[in-house]
Amino acid sequence: MKHPKNQEMIDRLADAARTGRISRRSFMRHSLAAGMTVSAATGLWTAKAQAEPKRGGTFRLAQHDGNSGDSHDPGLYESNAEILLAHTFRAFLTQIMPDGTLAGDVATEWSASEDASEWTFKLNPKATFHSGGKVTAEDVVASMNFHRGDDSTSTAKALMTGVKDIIAEDEQTVTFKMESGNADLPWLMTDYHLVILPRNEDGTANWQSGDGCGPYRLDTWEPGRLASLTRHEDWHGEGAYFDAVEVIFINDPNARQTALVTGDADATSWLENKTMALLERHPDVDVINVPSAQTVTMPMFCDHEPFTDVDVRNALKLSIKREEMVDTILFGAGSVANDFHHSPAMPYYPDDIEQRTYDPDKAKSLLKKAGKENLSVTLHSADSIATGAVDVAILYAEHAKAAGIDIKVQREPNDGYWSDVWLKKPWCMVAWGARPTPDVMYSLAYKSDAAWNESHWQNEEFNKLLAQAKSELDDSLRAEMYRDMAILAKDDGGTVIPYWMNFVYGKRKNVGTTGEYTNAWQLDGYRACSRWWFES
Repeated sequence: MKHPKNQEMIDRLADAARTGRISRRSFMRHSLAAGMTVSAATGLWTAKAQAEPKRGGTFRLAQHDGNSGDSHDPGLYESNAEILLAHTFRAFLTQIMPDGTLAGDVATEWSASEDASEWTFKLNPKATFHSGGKVTAEDVVASMNFHRGDDSTSTAKALMTGVKDIIAEDEQTVTFKMESGNADLPWLMTDYHLVILPRNEDGTANWQSGDGCGPYRLDTWEPGRLASLTRHEDWHGEGAYFDAVEVIFINDPNARQTALVTGDADATSWLENKTMALLERHPDVDVINVPSAQTVTMPMFCDHEPFTDVDVRNALKLSIKREEMVDTILFGAGSVANDFHHSPAMPYYPDDIEQRTYDPDKAKSLLKKAGKENLSVTLHSADSIATGAVDVAILYAEHAKAAGIDIKVQREPNDGYWSDVWLKKPWCMVAWGARPTPDVMYSLAYKSDAAWNESHWQNEEFNKLLAQAKSELDDSLRAEMYRDMAILAKDDGGTVIPYWMNFVYGKRKNVGTTGEYTNAWQLDGYRACSRWWFES
């Protein structure tokens, strides 16, 4: 006979499994601690956690970072609101699953030549657009070519520069021919810009209509305000359990939290970390806290004074207390970064690189060497960037005073930040969502000719290593290259990276999930609308 206290714990675990608030690994660990046998715990998990998801209902989502300038153009996607919608009414060749593995979306399988210079994708014959047409290889070719060529305006062009040609072999088969091998190409296909669009008669991609082949059809969209969607009954994948989805774009974190607590929203993106402990005690709310490769960056234009001098850049990197940032701004929901954009959540992480620490005396010495003593610079930030973003900038300014640096914090409007500040101001704060591999991240934002080279950094050795690592199939050699790239970014690059942020978001307890959440984006890789369901 089990002790009553243990039985109470087991009942709580069973309820958490039923409502998707616990992963299988955590469930098994806690069940064994409560005195259950492995077989009994496995049986309970199967009975509770693996219950068939229910269909029906309207899922109401409060989403941050909605902007009046948001667009249907996938090449210009920047905001979290656009990324959420991209994963809800559009689809991709591949997707990242909650357990971090790669799976098919529009593609069902893929294979590579021996040197990874050719990749062939087989398409799901059941995939259809909301307008009724079947998704074909020609649609995929048009969708990918939208991001290629001299005339492309896509910010994802840098991801496609190694693609030599894309060929529709037959109606359901597409082959990518590369300039050289690319071992990460199937992972690259999860990038939120690379949605599958219908093809126009002239072979171009039709993005203007808002047509898609995702789990939900977009019925109404008022950028920065709201979106209404209904289930695509011919959706080719698993999920899409809700009948409809209503998204309200709320940039104020207090308003989003209130909507969740009062039940006006069934789930919300980005909860403020300072409210986690309070919300975790709420009887009707689940707080989801997922370690990720999401981070805040502070890119300096390396071709703009005073950031042209590497000693100035490194002085600023030495003038920030990273541990204090994690403790006081993130409330522990994150980890210290090291001024290179390669997270422990990514493969090939170089964990042997010495951690940069706060050293205002060394920073002073570097500024004296550069002839930039009593440095004064402006750091631009906005509340909507990430949890406590403006507070981070203010705290950084306090830290830097000991090095004789005057950081003036300029609070910018939330609306229009990505179009008016990022890539425009010489030093600002940026929130980067998680990317699956270091190649994707470095190709997007550190490669010399990348559209999103936010620090204007130019380093020939880095670019050479990036090209070599892309085609290197020996994992140990590839790891060495990424380590060398990380050191170059840390010591020569123009970006301060204080920490990695956990994804912290919330849902009502009657919303069911699998209990596992991908670290790719918020809200289960921004696929909550298609992966979650109502328990009651």
